[in-house]
Amino acid sequence: MADPPSRADAIRNRARILAAAAEVFDTHGTSASTEEVARTAGVAVGTVFRHFPTKADLLTALMKDLRERLAARAAVLAEEGDGTALFTFFAEVVEYAAGARTVVHLLAADIGVDRQVAALGMEVLLARAEEAGTVRAGVRADEVTALLAAACHGALSGGWTPDLRRRTVARLLDGLRP
Repeated sequence: MADPPSRADAIRNRARILAAAAEVFDTHGTSASTEEVARTAGVAVGTVFRHFPTKADLLTALMKDLRERLAARAAVLAEEGDGTALFTFFAEVVEYAAGARTVVHLLAADIGVDRQVAALGMEVLLARAEEAGTVRAGVRADEVTALLAAACHGALSGGWTPDLRRRTVARLLDGLRP
C-alpha cells in the first residue's frame, strides 16, 4: 500500500487542480468535466474529489483563487508599479473577468462582482496615481471601484468582443486621466 500523500503533495496537487480547472473550463466551457480536469492536472479523479467534493466546490475555489491572485497582483503593483499601475491593474482585472465567464456561468450564482472588486484594495494604487499626477484630481476610490465593477459585469456578460472590451476599458481609463 502506498504512503499517504504528504501535506506538501496535497498543496501541490490542489494548485495543479485549480490551474488545470481554469484551463479546462476556459477551453471546453460548460461541457468540461471533472475527469478532464484530473487528466489535465495529472492526478486521479479521486484526488480532485478529495480536494473538491463537488464541481460547485471546485468552481467556488477557482473564484476564490482568482480573487486572491488579483489582490496579490494589486499589492505588487502598489509596491513596484509607477503612476500608471492603477490603469494596468484595471485593464488586467477586466481581462480576468472575461476569462472567468464560464466559471461564473457554471456557478449559476451572483458572485457579487461589486464586493469582489471592492476587496482588491485599489486605494493604494489610486493614491500612487494621484501622487504621480496620472489620475484626474478628485477621483475617489469608490468611483474607480464602481467603474471597474461595471466593466467586469460587461466582460462577464459574454456580449463583449475582445476589441470592444479593449476599447471600453480605454475609454473608461481616459476618463480617469487628467
